[in-house]
Amino acid sequence: MADVLSQNEIDNLLQALSSGELDADDIKDNDEKQVKDYDFARPSKFSKEHLRTLEIIFEHYGRLLSTNLPVYLRKSVQVEVMNSEAVTYSEFSNALSNPVLLGIVNFSPLKGTIVMEMASNLGYAMIERMLGGNGDPLEKNRDFTEIELLIVERIMGVCVDLLREPWMNVVEVLPRLERIETNSQFAQIISPSEMIAIVTMNIKVGDVEGLMNICLPYLTLESVMDKLNTKYWFSTMQDKDEQQYTEALEALISRAPIPVKAVLGKSLISVNDFINLQVGDIIRLDSKINQELDVYVGNIKKFSALPGASGDDYAVRVTSVIREEQ
Repeated sequence: MADVLSQNEIDNLLQALSSGELDADDIKDNDEKQVKDYDFARPSKFSKEHLRTLEIIFEHYGRLLSTNLPVYLRKSVQVEVMNSEAVTYSEFSNALSNPVLLGIVNFSPLKGTIVMEMASNLGYAMIERMLGGNGDPLEKNRDFTEIELLIVERIMGVCVDLLREPWMNVVEVLPRLERIETNSQFAQIISPSEMIAIVTMNIKVGDVEGLMNICLPYLTLESVMDKLNTKYWFSTMQDKDEQQYTEALEALISRAPIPVKAVLGKSLISVNDFINLQVGDIIRLDSKINQELDVYVGNIKKFSALPGASGDDYAVRVTSVIREEQ
């Protein structure tokens, strides 16, 4: 039931209408349904949830790049995911300039390929670092030589191998760099009208900064689109991580060497007596022969034990375990 207006509210409403402060059309009930435009030439195959999940995957990928690339470039590398969007492949390819660095990556077992586009200034900087230079970009772009392309292919191969770990929670991929193209016309991997997702990453190598765009065609990701949602991704990641990290920690801890020492006793002597100690001298300790010894693991007293021998070696037999609360 609609709210009942008081007489004062009715008088104020009539006064506002007569003075022109309020338009009668503004207070009419609008029963019209909102119509949403749909572009059939660009169907929305990638939802916001899909794009957000891709951003999370490549944020993990960015951390791997910033950790592994400095080993080869001997310079600090910072990687940040800028944004993700869904466009047609023609929009992506038309925006490319020549020369350009395009890595065509086989994304097995998923069908099709993906494209990794790296800014030219980053490529020149990485080449110079690999050849022992300071990593400064060229003032004027030029075509890459065959030797330079071989160096870029090595760096790009490292970047491609790092794609495995971030995608493990979705699908276990075996990416392989097929080739590097410097002309966008030779990288028509799909129809120009097909939809793709582009994840843009900002890479900073020393003082040189540039973008890397990862082009992910819908046809390649179609079989795993249901898994590209944050709920599935996080639940899978949590289950796998808990088991994997537990096993990894147990394996590392089981192999870790730790110092263990049994203290026979303690004594105080003067510096002069210590300097004049000779073989055969006797130092009187504060413990008895039948008294239990303190066994330390690191610097923490962990066990009580009795002294003895095992074969030709000295040994102790643990008699009790000292808990933390004790």
